[in-house]
Amino acid sequence: PALKAKKFFSHHAELFRWILLGLVCTAYAAFLLTACILDFQRALALFILTCVVLFFMAHNLFKKLWGKKLLRFLKPLNNPTLKLWLKRCLIAAALVGLVLWLALDTSQRPEQLVSFAGICMFIFLLFACSKHHLSVSWRAVSWGLGLQFVLGIFVIRTEPGFIAFQWLGDQIQIFLDYTTVGSSFVFGDTLVKDVFAFQVLPIIIFFSCVMSILYYMGLMQWLILKISWLMQVTMGTTATETLSVAGNIFVSQTESPLLIRPYLEDMTLSEIHVVMTGGYATIAGSLLGAYISFGIDAASLIAASVMAAPCALALSKLVYPEVEKSKFQNKEGVKLSYGEAQNLLEATTSGAAISIGVIANIAANLIAFLAVLAFINAALSWLGEMVDIQELSFQLICSYILRPVAFMLGVDWADCPIVAELLGIKLFLNEFVAYQELSGYKNRRLAGVEEWIGDKKQWISIRAEIITTFALCGFANFSSIGIMLGGLTSMVPHRKSEFSKIVMSALLTGACVSLVNACMAGILYVPRGPEINCFSFLNTSFTVSSYDSYVCCKKVFQSVILTGTNSSSFTGSRMDFTTDMLDNCCKFYNHTACA
Repeated sequence: PALKAKKFFSHHAELFRWILLGLVCTAYAAFLLTACILDFQRALALFILTCVVLFFMAHNLFKKLWGKKLLRFLKPLNNPTLKLWLKRCLIAAALVGLVLWLALDTSQRPEQLVSFAGICMFIFLLFACSKHHLSVSWRAVSWGLGLQFVLGIFVIRTEPGFIAFQWLGDQIQIFLDYTTVGSSFVFGDTLVKDVFAFQVLPIIIFFSCVMSILYYMGLMQWLILKISWLMQVTMGTTATETLSVAGNIFVSQTESPLLIRPYLEDMTLSEIHVVMTGGYATIAGSLLGAYISFGIDAASLIAASVMAAPCALALSKLVYPEVEKSKFQNKEGVKLSYGEAQNLLEATTSGAAISIGVIANIAANLIAFLAVLAFINAALSWLGEMVDIQELSFQLICSYILRPVAFMLGVDWADCPIVAELLGIKLFLNEFVAYQELSGYKNRRLAGVEEWIGDKKQWISIRAEIITTFALCGFANFSSIGIMLGGLTSMVPHRKSEFSKIVMSALLTGACVSLVNACMAGILYVPRGPEINCFSFLNTSFTVSSYDSYVCCKKVFQSVILTGTNSSSFTGSRMDFTTDMLDNCCKFYNHTACA
């Protein structure tokens, strides 16, 4: 009987598999339906995720059943004359749309024109530095910048896109908070709350572990393939370089080339340049969690990483166009690596083990760079005092040299010194230190600290914060040159001299990708949320200062200076104020009106 039963199950294995799958799907559908009936708002996220999965399943089924028929139906569109006219119409529509956008949208916010001029400036400079001016693929450049612009509109301007990325950022923040369970158990609550190393670095271990699991399950490879397909069909780039750039959205500059490791030996220099630029233009998913823990806006970080991918392809093809014959024009034969883990448990442990080297590297670099920075600042201050220049520092020098660059991003001139300082730290040290500094400025703004203390600005505007978040999002710093060369030459040792020739060009291109990304954010950024009702806010006796308290008290002080305390209205509005409001503001802020 046992042999007969085994033979029966073996013979009907496919049937039993379908029955089991049907039962699981039925149970899930019943669960989803129950959740939606009880509270649809609470189940909205699960409902949307289910719809996305069903859409891709339906797409795969449609492609399998009717894909070839559809291609035969669309074959007449391959006519060269028709394709030429379609291309011309598309270019004309894009130009008309761009002109209309600039005319209508920037009329309300003229500062967006500065950001647009910044994009034009960076593209012109990169074209001037191009290796082969006549071989530039303007299709790749225009489609790359176009995809970046469309992604930016969806994320920053449209309500569904903004809400979706804000929700995604919130969920990542909640997800990362689970790290404290493990780190508190190992290090104790006191160290986790008070010490940076025990607060931030364990997040990298957790995130690396999760990414390893997703790679073992094949979910990351599936997502990378979908993103790379979109860029490949629109921009006309090869399969290997596109896959590498798409992978950089989620993994680091050394891990992304592992996706295409078998093909690195035969890739052209232009394709290698794209691989390097993509690595420099984005940040690793594991570090994303660390930056979010600093208080950096999660939605902006995620948007910056996604928008940087097509931009990196576009600008790399502008600087180092393809002049060789690539072996990877089609994606057939290009397969992604699934790692070496044999099971889920091994994937979990290997992900955690790999992250140890990452956090050790981060900790060592932070100690070294901050110590070197302190020494440089002390030396500069000593030299400056000899010629009566007070408080000369590396940051001060950067704030002057890079101030025009910060201004071309679309930052207000008053905020440019701080933004330029952060850009200098990112380029000459690393983005980790720069994001730490940015979080300090943001926390001071949220705490309601006065904007100016003496002649030193304490924080920057929300617009400047968003633009700076985009500008810092990338590994393009001089310390990354060794990391990039070390990673690639370990995979293809005999091409070390070729890699060395183009690594500096890729570094500067990657830095420009982040700056163009920031300009795009400057063009698209609009203030969100209702303006605070200062009358209602000041009528409540607030006990802790905040950004809202600073904004409202600033209006009170301005009104007192202009109209005196006997007046009954704010300047330019119909809201009344009282001396009690003034007294409450004077408890937190030192202003001449308080006298």
